[in-house]
Formats: sequence, C-alpha cells, structure tokens
Amino acid sequence: MLIAIGFSGAWIGNLAKLEPYRPIFIGIALAAMFLGWRAIYRPATECNPDDVCALPKTKRIYKVLFWMVAILALIALSFSYLPPFFY
Repeated sequence: MLIAIGFSGAWIGNLAKLEPYRPIFIGIALAAMFLGWRAIYRPATECNPDDVCALPKTKRIYKVLFWMVAILALIALSFSYLPPFFY
C-alpha cells in the first residue's frame, strides 16, 4: 500500500525498525479478519429486510471478497517465513 501512494523501496527499508512489533501487527490483522468474518457470516435475522446485508447477491459478493482478502492476508503474513524453504 505504501508503494501505491508513492513511497519508494529505499524508504520502506526503514520499516525494519518495526520488526519487533510484528506479532502485535499480526494479532491486530487476525482480530480484524475475525471481526470481518463475524460481520459477514452473522445470521440473516440480524438484518432488517430493507438493509443491504439482507440481499443474497450482496452477501455472496461480501463472502467472495472476504475470502480473497483472507487469502492475500495469509500470503502476506507467511511471506517472511517462506524464504528459508527456498534458500
């Protein structure tokens, strides 16, 4: 995301100082994913008939997008643990 808004790779190298906080960031990411999962998969009785969450097509799109993001997050979280298997 930082590269998308214009930060260069050299500046992103300074983020190595945040490495000790990696477990905290992972915990925050997992908590956010859990809350997103809970919001998407809650029973339909919690949605009013006029709400967007009650529409089947919208719920299906939310589920597909959630699992796409979950897969990308899993790849991002495991990315730093994979290089030892290749070198």
